[in-house]
Amino acid sequence: MLNLVRWIGGLVLLSFIWVGSVHAQATRTWVSGVGDDANPCSRTAPCKTFAGAISKTAAGGEIDALDPGGFGALTITKAITIDGEGTFASILVAGTNGINVAAGAADEVILRGLEIQGVGQGLYGVTFSSGSRLHIEKCTISRFTNSGIFFEAPAASKLLVTGTTIESNNGNAVDVATGGQATVEGSVLSNNAGAGIFMNSAKAVAVISRDTIVFNGQGLAFGNSGGSIVSFGDNEITENTVDGAPTQTVSLK
Repeated sequence: MLNLVRWIGGLVLLSFIWVGSVHAQATRTWVSGVGDDANPCSRTAPCKTFAGAISKTAAGGEIDALDPGGFGALTITKAITIDGEGTFASILVAGTNGINVAAGAADEVILRGLEIQGVGQGLYGVTFSSGSRLHIEKCTISRFTNSGIFFEAPAASKLLVTGTTIESNNGNAVDVATGGQATVEGSVLSNNAGAGIFMNSAKAVAVISRDTIVFNGQGLAFGNSGGSIVSFGDNEITENTVDGAPTQTVSLK
């Protein structure tokens, strides 16, 4: 009888271990245009949306897009990489934001190869309110009524935008509203109603290099609270209604 009790107890313990492993978060998960959020988000059983996949992805992990699809708006509260490079991974929203980054103070978030579209009715393309570092790489952000990127994270936070296009009637392309550090490199900021880069914090610093800033309402602009824009002198800032000028130019020679 005692052996039977032990055997049953062992089965119960194994069942708890198995259930725990089923619900464990994976380091890498996948989304697909034909996926299902009820799936485990594995490569062979991908999820349908980024929001569905992020709850099944471990902190510091990565969500990859298997094939083209519209993967929905997303709020990020932990370190993670969202990678849509090599396929058409889009976020299409109206009346809301595309991606909200509200991560922990030590968390790094990477957004790569995403098409973020506001159809003229979305509010912000990407907001960054907390986190250590946000890297936006090889993305396209367009048609948001407010800013393509709104940087309002604490002073210790850093925003890095590389190889990204922010265009087509956003308010401002990049809006730096707090005292953090922003770097915009090798990117195109064009045809936005407001500024290519808008600084609105006295303690904020933006560094720009190899950028094309054209056909905006303003190229470089400063709000009442000011801020600093440091240029490496290798940017094209022209054909804006008002081009504006950096506060400092650093020679590359």
